[in-house]
Amino acid sequence: MSSAPPRRHRRSRAVLLATLTAALTGALLTGPGSAIPRADAAPAAFTHPGVTVSQGQLDFARAKVDAGAQPWKGAFDQMMASRYADLNRAPKPRAVVECGSYSNPDYGCTDEREDAIAAYTNALAWYFTRDERYARKSIELMDAWSAVLRDHTNSNAPLQTGWAGSSWPKAAEIIKYTYGGAWAKSGRFATMLRDVYLPEIINGSNSNGNWELTMTEAAVGISVFLEDRASYDKAVARFRTRTAAFVYLNSDGELPKTVPSQHLDTRDKIVKYWQGQSTFVTGLTQETCRDFTHTGYGISSISHIAETSRIQGQDLYGTDVGERLRHALGFQAKYQQGAAVPSWLCGGKADLGLGPVTEVGYNALHNRLGFAMTNTQALTERTRPSGTNNLFVAWETLTHGDNPA
Repeated sequence: MSSAPPRRHRRSRAVLLATLTAALTGALLTGPGSAIPRADAAPAAFTHPGVTVSQGQLDFARAKVDAGAQPWKGAFDQMMASRYADLNRAPKPRAVVECGSYSNPDYGCTDEREDAIAAYTNALAWYFTRDERYARKSIELMDAWSAVLRDHTNSNAPLQTGWAGSSWPKAAEIIKYTYGGAWAKSGRFATMLRDVYLPEIINGSNSNGNWELTMTEAAVGISVFLEDRASYDKAVARFRTRTAAFVYLNSDGELPKTVPSQHLDTRDKIVKYWQGQSTFVTGLTQETCRDFTHTGYGISSISHIAETSRIQGQDLYGTDVGERLRHALGFQAKYQQGAAVPSWLCGGKADLGLGPVTEVGYNALHNRLGFAMTNTQALTERTRPSGTNNLFVAWETLTHGDNPA
């Protein structure tokens, strides 16, 4: 299917002034000694669909599925057999989603996340099958939530907003830019993303790294859908800072990099923040010694943002982002595959469970850029087809497995 024609927008003076102001502010914040990378990431014109997966990637995977080739056909069958592709699914929107720590209480939290994944799943199902029922189901889910959602509350509100907000724009991008049918309420959905989601996530978090990385993933994806260059630049700048503070490289020096607003200004504070880990080696993450599941959330969001940035014209895989992602994947994959945990690492015991998070980074760094990634390759191939973590990761063997587009 051919790409949708480029959309031309007439920008008001107010919008142009806001963009210029954001650019000037970015320049002021990125002078010598600043911890915030230069904020010049947004493209002159956004590419659509362009949140984590591109139309070229969708077309490649669709051709493989149609040919019955593996692992794509198996990954497609897995997705279509999941509850997220059920055409009888009834959305469960709420005006206020209240999420406490570990989703306790859970007033709409699981429903929101899973309806967002279902919207994305049905958008993919539409693209691969061209069965309009799936496009209409995706639209039904997005419309149901945009009709009523007003707020996220309680302690996990930022993280919940990030999780759901990472899936919604992936669905919306595919539907808006590839489905020829009507989506009359697409403007209302955009308003929901702009007014309910973006304010909760755009300024980041001083919590554990996976929180801010997931929140930033949502902010980047939403900014692409809204074509909001100022928010995109702000989110990518924060992403660069947070990624450097989440994955350690030996070149960082004796101690890991930090996020300035967290005021981790002593070794003791840093060690405590790194879950008590006092020996730092390349590929270790800030949450490795917490558990691999939360580590996987952070790694996944790093790969998703890097992939979106690549689609939008700035390839961060060639920067320290790619180096940190490559080593984080390899380090965690080694132990996930069964290597003995040394006594200096997490007290000699790792809480495994990395999750279905390797495909995007592995494809970009190994297949596209040619890095040898033995541990990551072994884990990726052993766990195919990767499914969903039921939070914000879904179907990445299908969309990114060995995908050259």
